[in-house]
Amino acid sequence: MDHSAINTRIRKNARTLAEALDGHMMTVFAPDAQKELRLFSAGEAADLLGISTSFLRKLHFDGKVDDVHTTPGGRRHYSVSNLHDIRKTLELTAKNPGAYMRGRKPGDKVQVLSFLNFKGGSGKTTSAIHTAHQLALKGYRVLAVDIDPQASLTTLFGYRPEVDFLESGTIYDAIRYDDPLPLSDVIQNTFFTGIDLAPGGLLLQEFEHETPQALINNLQPPFFARMAETLREVEDNYDVIIFDCPPQLGYLTLSALCASTGVLITIVPNMLDVASMSQFLQMSADLLDVVSEAGAQLDLDFLRFLINRYEPNDGPQQQVVAFLRQLFEDEVMVATMLKSTAISDAGLTHQTLYEVERSQFHRNTYDRAMDSLNLVNDEIESLIQKAWGR
Repeated sequence: MDHSAINTRIRKNARTLAEALDGHMMTVFAPDAQKELRLFSAGEAADLLGISTSFLRKLHFDGKVDDVHTTPGGRRHYSVSNLHDIRKTLELTAKNPGAYMRGRKPGDKVQVLSFLNFKGGSGKTTSAIHTAHQLALKGYRVLAVDIDPQASLTTLFGYRPEVDFLESGTIYDAIRYDDPLPLSDVIQNTFFTGIDLAPGGLLLQEFEHETPQALINNLQPPFFARMAETLREVEDNYDVIIFDCPPQLGYLTLSALCASTGVLITIVPNMLDVASMSQFLQMSADLLDVVSEAGAQLDLDFLRFLINRYEPNDGPQQQVVAFLRQLFEDEVMVATMLKSTAISDAGLTHQTLYEVERSQFHRNTYDRAMDSLNLVNDEIESLIQKAWGR
C-alpha cells in the first residue's frame, strides 16, 4: 500500500470514528442539552456536611435552613447549591472557624495540584475529576484545567472538544505566545456547582510545537512560567486548581509542574508501570534541573504517589504496592484507588461516580468503589489543609 493509499485509509478511519463518537454523544446528550447534576439524599448530604442526619432534620424543623426538594413521600433531596447554603449557616454558629467552610482564608495560597505520569492509562483523568468533584461537594471553589490535547477531562464536563473548541476557547489561548487572552476569557462555567473549567483540545499541541522557536526568540515569560503567570489573574477566585496533564513529559507538563504546589503521580501497580515511572522520574529531574538553570522555581507543599486501579486480591499487585511503600514510605498515599466496574461503567456515559445514582449499580460494588474514592480524596483534602497550616 503506497503513501497516498495509507493516508486515504487513515482519513477514512478518522471520519468513521468521529461520526461514531458524535453519534454516541448524541445518544448520551441530546442536541443542545446540558449536563445536570443529580440531587443528593439526606444521608449523602449529611455525610458531605459532616453532620448527622438527625441534626440535618433538626435544622429544617427549627427553620434554620431553607426548604429543599421534597418527594411526595416526604424525602428531602439536596442540590450542591443547597449544601453550600447550609454550610454557610452552620459556619455562622460553629465554635471553630473553618469547621464547615474549609476553603482558603486570608493569607492562604491557592493550592495547585497536578495529576501526572507520562504513561497512558494510569488513571490521571479519572483521579483528577473525582478529586475535583468531591472537593466541590465539600464546598471548595475549584478550577479544573485540562492541558491534555486529547481533552478527556473537558469531555467529562459535557463538552465536545472536537466541535466546541476546535479553533479557539481552550487553555492554549491563554498561554500561547502570540497575543494570549486573559484566562478569565477562556474559563467556562460547568454543570457542577463549585467547579469552573479551562478546557483542553487539540490546539494545545501547538504549544509544544511553538515553544522551541519561542526559546530561540527569548519570548517572555518563558514556557515554564506561562502557566503560573496565567493563573495569577484568577487565583483569588479559587481554593484549589487541578491540572489534568497529558501522558508525556513535554512543555505543557513542565509548565504545569512549575505552577504546582502539589503533585500526584498516578501509578498502576505492576512492574511495567513501575519501570516506566522510574524513567519518568529520572527525566523529570533532569528537565527540572535544566529549567531551574533558566530561572524556574519549583515549590511543592507535597508530592505523593497514588496507587490506581488496585485489586487487593491480586498477589503480584500486593507485592508491587509493598515494594513501593518500602521505597517511598510516606510519599505513597495510604488510600488506594480500587479498580471497579462501577467507575468504568459510569465513564461509559461520561460521568463520575459522584454523578450517578447508587441504584444504577449493585449496592456492594457501588459502596466499595465510593468508599475507595472518598478515602483517596479525603487524604488529598488533608494534604491541602496541612499545606494551609491546619
